[in-house]
Amino acid sequence: MTTSTAGGRRQGARANQKALQDAIKHLIVERGLAPGEPLPTEVELMKELDVSRHPLREAMKALEAVGIVDIRHGYGTYVGSVPLTGLETGLAFRGALSLRGDYSDIRDLLEVREILESGLVTRLLDADDRLDFDSLTASVEAMEREAEQGRYAPEADWRFHETLYRPLGNDLVLDLLRVFWRVFNTLDAELPRADDTPHLTARRHRAILEALRAGDEAALRAAVDEHFQGIRARVPDRDRSA
Repeated sequence: MTTSTAGGRRQGARANQKALQDAIKHLIVERGLAPGEPLPTEVELMKELDVSRHPLREAMKALEAVGIVDIRHGYGTYVGSVPLTGLETGLAFRGALSLRGDYSDIRDLLEVREILESGLVTRLLDADDRLDFDSLTASVEAMEREAEQGRYAPEADWRFHETLYRPLGNDLVLDLLRVFWRVFNTLDAELPRADDTPHLTARRHRAILEALRAGDEAALRAAVDEHFQGIRARVPDRDRSA
C-alpha cells in the first residue's frame, strides 16, 4: 500500500464520519427532539442510517464530546443540552497563548463582551420592574467590604452581572457572558493591574447600580463604558506601543 493510498483512505474515513455525524444531527432536528429526549435505539439508527455499529458508536462519541448527545450507559442515548464548556475551554486556551504573544485574542474577547453588554443597556432599563435591586446592592456592598481590606471580590463581581442579566430571560446571553467572565477571570492573575484597585472596581459597579436605579440611560451607558475602560487598560496593546 502506498503512502498516498493510505492517506486517501484516512481522509475518506474522516469524511464518512463527518457525514454520519451530520446525518444524526439532521435526524434530531427533523424529528424535533428536544434536550433530554431519547434518540432511536442503536439498532434502529443502524438500519435508518445504513451504517454498521462501529462507525455509529464513533460518531456518537464525537457528538457526545460537544454535548449534542448524552450517552447514558444501560439506558440509551438522549439529546444533549449542548453546554458551552467547549467554547470556554477553547477561549481559555487561546487566551493563555495570547498572554505569551500580542494579547490580541484577549482584546478580541473583551471587545465581544463589551459589545454584548453595551447592547443590553436599553433592555436593562426596560426590565426595571424585574431587576432584583436588593441582590444587586448586596453584591456591590460585598465588593466594597472586600475593597476595605484591599481585596478584590470576583464571586460578588460575577453575582452582580448574573443578577443583572438573568431577568432579561435570554439564557444564551447569560451563558455567553458567564463564559467570557470565567475566561477573563482565569487570566486575571497574569494581567497587569494598571491603575485598577479594589476600590475602583467596586465604585464602577456602584455607578452601574445607581444609574439603573435612577433609570438614567446616559449615566448607565457612561458607567458601563467606564467599567470596560478599566478592564481594557489592563490588556497591553503591543502593536500600538511598538
